[in-house]
Amino acid sequence: MLTAAAVAVAVAALLIGFPRWLPGRVVALRGWVFTRINGDESIPVPGELIGVDRFREVYSHPAASGRSRGAALSDLFWYWLSPGPEMHQEHLEAGERYDAVALVTRRIMSVPRTRAEELTRRCVTRALRDRRGMVRLRDMLMPVWAEFSYELVFGEPCPPHARDLIVGNADDVVTTLKFCGLRHMDRRERLTAYLVESLPRVRHELPAGLTARERALYLQGAFFNTAVVQMSEAVAHVLMALARHPDVQDRARDGDDRYLDQVVSETLRLYPLFGIAHRITTGDIPLGDGGTIPAGSVLCFDYPAFHRAGFPDPERFDPGRFAPGHAPRRELNHIPFGMPANRPCPAARLAPLAMRVAVRETLRACRLDSTASHTRSLPNRGPCLLTPLGAARRGPVRRLTLLYMWFRDGWEDLWRSLVQLVLGTYMVWDAHRSRPCERHFSGGLTPRAGE
Repeated sequence: MLTAAAVAVAVAALLIGFPRWLPGRVVALRGWVFTRINGDESIPVPGELIGVDRFREVYSHPAASGRSRGAALSDLFWYWLSPGPEMHQEHLEAGERYDAVALVTRRIMSVPRTRAEELTRRCVTRALRDRRGMVRLRDMLMPVWAEFSYELVFGEPCPPHARDLIVGNADDVVTTLKFCGLRHMDRRERLTAYLVESLPRVRHELPAGLTARERALYLQGAFFNTAVVQMSEAVAHVLMALARHPDVQDRARDGDDRYLDQVVSETLRLYPLFGIAHRITTGDIPLGDGGTIPAGSVLCFDYPAFHRAGFPDPERFDPGRFAPGHAPRRELNHIPFGMPANRPCPAARLAPLAMRVAVRETLRACRLDSTASHTRSLPNRGPCLLTPLGAARRGPVRRLTLLYMWFRDGWEDLWRSLVQLVLGTYMVWDAHRSRPCERHFSGGLTPRAGE
């Protein structure tokens, strides 16, 4: 008969010995799939052909401007972003329609700084009001940016029903993107229908020449999908980094905005929101050594690899890299919002401002602790312990809570990695089978509902 001590030893060995290496292997496999799904057409950047020193040059080249047409990888992105990937600003080909859509996006985001700060503060304060204890940061933040985006578009507070529709859509998309769940097109279509009905209330003139459904899909893709997902994950990454580095957290709480900006910059360096950004060359790109990247090539720009190159001890979280007196930012391998010459992020001005306010308001209300894994893809949604300022942080309850979070996160990572392998394989196959992007361009057909 096993003794209690033997059982305890066996359980401890099981808990300590579970394969924490597996989640990292899945992330690496996912990047490998992205860069090789196009076979010989896919060119990783940086890589053997194009080094880190030419990353910016090639990224900014006018011929590196194709986005969807001609890449097998596009089928996967269109599959993820349905409905309406053909109207998503990031996936429109260069031309009059892209220019018109991009102009409207910039106008909607061109809000005065004081209004942007006040709107962010109001949305974050509301979200933090009843949030204490163990939370998932991304889940906590999605309603914040749903309300924020709604007010940018409609110029009025977001009603709860609309917020729930937006969060449901954004959560479904990002869960699918990370291979953590299959698509639920009914959730997405409910938001589309709501936006079609709400078009008369949009406070800006929308792009001309589009049907009502196309206009709704443009808003859904740009503001109620990408904006909500990216801002939620960006702020979750900052808060996770602060939770894992209490010395940085204390200084950020007591310091000024300049230090907080350094924290945000270092977070976006170490945890860029984009993993692989693919572009299809619309013409030949000459290389300095006499070689040429032929038209129709698929360039896969690896943000994490570029952001780590040229920095000492690149895996270490160090906001001091961006402190005054260091190398000018334009000389660093740091492009969290892309390049101005090639589809720049329309939120490059607004996002850092709103992120700073969101982080500052959270730090004023809570202390953050986390023992959970922190990876760029953030499939665990950012587990964190929020403690109101002034409440006791020490003691056995806190230590036991963090120990529980560590064990839970490890086992969830293990199970999630297996789910990602299975669902990721299925979705890559299903996207390749349905070919929504290829069918759209070859036959002039709008992707079928659900694709």
